[in-house]
Amino acid sequence: MARPKAPELTERELELMHVFWEKGPMTAPQAREQLAESGRDLAYTTVATLIKILVDKRFLKQTGDQRPFVYQSIRSFDAVSKRLVSDLVRRVFQGSREELLVQLLDGRKLSQKERETLQQILGEGQS
Repeated sequence: MARPKAPELTERELELMHVFWEKGPMTAPQAREQLAESGRDLAYTTVATLIKILVDKRFLKQTGDQRPFVYQSIRSFDAVSKRLVSDLVRRVFQGSREELLVQLLDGRKLSQKERETLQQILGEGQS
């Protein structure tokens, strides 16, 4: 019996979504080419299957009705990443953002850019 489809993105699906987020609407052959250029050479049928799954999950939509079909992202990177991080915090860290931060830092020193970003975020909460 086939495994039920996960409502969230698998690793491969997420990898393909990054192509759509970065490059915008494209056909399946164009998406395959973009993946190949980034070092991920998948068969056309694999990419087409992943696109179909992403359409079924409502992450992508087909635009137009002429072949080759063009697909575009329905959900933004921000919306998807926020949902994935929220799910991670809830499932792994039992809702504790503090525990997530502790794991992220893991005794490592912040870069200057990371420190500035964190200070900016913390400063926004004080206004």
